[in-house]
Amino acid sequence: MQISQQRLHKLEIRKLKNIKDLCISFEMKNITGILGPNGYGKSTILHALACCFQPPNEDQENYKFSNFFLPNPDALWEGSELTLFHTYRQASQLHENVEQPYGKSSDRWKPIYRRRPTRNVHYFGVDSCVPLIEAEKRNVKINYSTSNVSEDIITTILEKASYCLNKQYTAYNLHDSGRGRKFIGVEANGIRYSALSMSAGEQKIFLLLERVFRAIKYSLILIDELDLLLHDSAMKNLIKVISDRAQSHNLQVVFTTHRESIIELSNLINIRHIFGTSEKTFCFNETKPDAINRLTGTQPRLIEVFVEDDVAVAIIKKIAGQLGISRHVSIQRFGAAINCFTVLAGLLLRGESCENSIFVLDGDVYKTKEEQEKCLKAVLTGDDEKAKLLRQSSLEKIKCLNIPENIKPEKYIHSIIINLKEIIDNEGNEIIGVAKEIVAVDNSHKYVDDIISRLDWDRGAGLSKIIDLVSSTQDWANYVANVKDWLTSQIPLVQEVTSQEV
Repeated sequence: MQISQQRLHKLEIRKLKNIKDLCISFEMKNITGILGPNGYGKSTILHALACCFQPPNEDQENYKFSNFFLPNPDALWEGSELTLFHTYRQASQLHENVEQPYGKSSDRWKPIYRRRPTRNVHYFGVDSCVPLIEAEKRNVKINYSTSNVSEDIITTILEKASYCLNKQYTAYNLHDSGRGRKFIGVEANGIRYSALSMSAGEQKIFLLLERVFRAIKYSLILIDELDLLLHDSAMKNLIKVISDRAQSHNLQVVFTTHRESIIELSNLINIRHIFGTSEKTFCFNETKPDAINRLTGTQPRLIEVFVEDDVAVAIIKKIAGQLGISRHVSIQRFGAAINCFTVLAGLLLRGESCENSIFVLDGDVYKTKEEQEKCLKAVLTGDDEKAKLLRQSSLEKIKCLNIPENIKPEKYIHSIIINLKEIIDNEGNEIIGVAKEIVAVDNSHKYVDDIISRLDWDRGAGLSKIIDLVSSTQDWANYVANVKDWLTSQIPLVQEVTSQEV
């Protein structure tokens, strides 16, 4: 009976190669990009998917577990176990969310190959990217006959290749060198050349496009290392082309990549980031900063906080640390409080969205929205609707620390400390004792500066210890409430979610 309308939902792997207890979902979009460091099982997932189906016709490639998991003295693959979840229509009957288990408990994989579900599967491995000239073993002149291919689908492929590579292709040829050896060729800018002269990336684009555009509806296409040999812009253009084709022909495409820039296309593709420990393999459904760090070795900081001085820096670091997001927070200083409005306006006028940014005032000046709006109006001028909206959005970016009226920030910190009774921590008690010795100063900054000086501490370390002590008091929650609430709202931006949690 005819099988159609196949849809892959998810794959659960209890054990396969180095993958342990993995659940990866392919829902939402037709294309799924799998990212992750080397050695965590990205290619293994593609290999497993290729082997989960049998082809509908004998003349099509029949991928078997032994093709990818060849038994050897170090790996017999016994104990391998995985489950496929998929939907398909058989004649008029729809079979939804069918579970199909696979595994190897002895010398054979189960189920037997002819009992696997049916689907057209096209696997495009890394070996498919080897430039033809490097695969050619002869070192003498190569003769071949040329025939032009002019079917409608080839015209479409030429158009899409032109878009991907920003190069005008006008013809597609088939070259025959005899003894069954055939390969493609193209014409561009009036020059005809074969795959023997193509760049590796150019050859890959044409091979992939032909595979994708010749695939029948509901096919599953698996591409290992999609980014390999491709410039970033060519790769992104290729994904856009594949996305359109997948949408119109109900194709599902799963590919692996190391290119973190792929997240810019998350509106078109599912992002799945693979990472493993010795006990478990995780699949995160979005590539958040921690995932990018694992890919690139650098830690992006998506949350940006602008403050007046180094005391405020220590306060923000403490709040972020308490929320467990310190590694995601970048802290910049703008100096005097009045500079807050100039810097904020400058960023917005330059086109920065500041969507994940706030500007924190110490709380002694410009506390009210009226005062803040007046300052913003001086740097964001105009009475038109656009100017008003810009000022309104700017106001939402300004947060104040909560301190009593007519008191300076350092004086307030000092007052919290001297009101503390003796605590268990000796270092904290010493800070309290020194603070109580400071009764009057000629500059409010000295309420904090003198504590650090008398204890002979490095300023950064001293501020951190003082703020640690203040954060242990009942006053802390109200003092930092506005900033903490905003930072808490940003946690979903940087918190990874696994397939199991969806």
